[in-house]
Amino acid sequence: MVHLITELSRYTMIILFALYTYQCFSVLKRNVDAEEQSWKFRRQVIYMYLFHLNACAVLFLSTENRELLKFYLEQVVFFAAVQICYGIFYKRVSRLVVNNMCMLMCIGFVILTRLSCKHAVKQFTIAVISMAVTMLIPYFISRWKFVRSLTWMYALAGITMLGVVAVLGAVSKGAKLSFSVAGITVQPSEFIKIIFVFFVASMFYESTEFIQVVKATVVAALHVVILVLSRDLGAALIFFIAYMVMLYVATRKLYYFAGGLLCGAAASVVAYFLFNHVRVRVVAWQDPLAVFEKEGNQISNSLFAIGTGGWFGMGLNQGMPYKIPEVKQDFIFSAIAEELGGIFAICLILVCVSCFLMFLNIAMQMKDFFYKLVALGLGTIYGFQIFLSIGGDIKFIPSTGVTLPLVSYGGSSLLSTLIIFAIIQGLYLMRERDQDEWEASGNPAERKKGKKKSRPEQETELEETGKEKKKQGKKRPGRKGGISSHEETIHGTKIQDFD
Repeated sequence: MVHLITELSRYTMIILFALYTYQCFSVLKRNVDAEEQSWKFRRQVIYMYLFHLNACAVLFLSTENRELLKFYLEQVVFFAAVQICYGIFYKRVSRLVVNNMCMLMCIGFVILTRLSCKHAVKQFTIAVISMAVTMLIPYFISRWKFVRSLTWMYALAGITMLGVVAVLGAVSKGAKLSFSVAGITVQPSEFIKIIFVFFVASMFYESTEFIQVVKATVVAALHVVILVLSRDLGAALIFFIAYMVMLYVATRKLYYFAGGLLCGAAASVVAYFLFNHVRVRVVAWQDPLAVFEKEGNQISNSLFAIGTGGWFGMGLNQGMPYKIPEVKQDFIFSAIAEELGGIFAICLILVCVSCFLMFLNIAMQMKDFFYKLVALGLGTIYGFQIFLSIGGDIKFIPSTGVTLPLVSYGGSSLLSTLIIFAIIQGLYLMRERDQDEWEASGNPAERKKGKKKSRPEQETELEETGKEKKKQGKKRPGRKGGISSHEETIHGTKIQDFD
């Protein structure tokens, strides 16, 4: 009976997750009716709970551990509380981001429970505490305006914390990544990457002149160099890519971007000859079977697991993911592919992509240049981290030791990702408020008569106002150079926002 249920669950879980994934992209279509969109979000929640019930039932039947029933109910209460709290306190948040956040954590709890119930319970506890802390972030982000003026405080905090880890940090897998406080291990680079984005956004909000670019580049280079000296090359790469993307978007100068990539490529070659563990990972990536007993063991077992799972997976508790070293952190995607199947793994990638697209959508529609860069930077970090994690697991790139956000085991990674999602929700609230103000704008005399301007009339007035400001040579206070105008899109309607 247990075997039959396990076999059926291989297909039911894939179907439920595929339906969930389809809804992720169907809600991104233009001109979707509000009521229809609401029903799509509700269906997503239903699919999530059904998948969760299915997976936990299989785990319980295969282990007969009654503690799993209690753990399952605690998770259900947690997900329900998150949905209800966001619905009560933030009625206009992005439901897609909330649903995806819960779904990714749900998958993480399921696969971690299969790998190690002890680690799953610990991860769940951290998730509950982290969610309670980050629940307030959208409110403050949508209202605090002084965050753009803390430029050098961000730089000082980031460099100081990275320096402390480089000197006093504990060595893990050949790199100084963390230190312990009261028995709790903290990986500062997970949080500094958020501070780093705010620093870069603040710098380019003030000005995009050459001297400002030089200052920002020097500070960014200090962050990357300290991470390289700590041998945390995965984090160094994330910082570098985030800075290059933000630099290009802020200045629109391709030679900055091209020059940065050339410098990054040269630095990679230097790192290869300078650090032994970099050479080890490259050798393992080139031909893992040739060095299977040593360097290639991890990636070889990862590929074996993915290949063994096929399209439909072996079924929960039917595979051997424990043979992969560091499977709970760095190679959890391989464990998912082995037991839940290649189709499920592809859907997981698509859900992460839908989050990334939503982040970019919010960045494109932010009218404030500072918050536009913040959303873009955080989206880049999230998307590139997914690329590094999954790319290393499938041997597309050398392994970098980067975790899969919200899915892999790791308290610092989980908390920092929840902070990123909360900040994005705050920016979404800000965007919705700006849109309401824009739609309510118009000729005061006409508003007194009860006549509201049509959207084409509002667009024409905005364009004429922008042209007048441009002729007068007006610029944003505190900024020099940079972009003089930004095209925005609000629910499919293009407007022109002149600085």
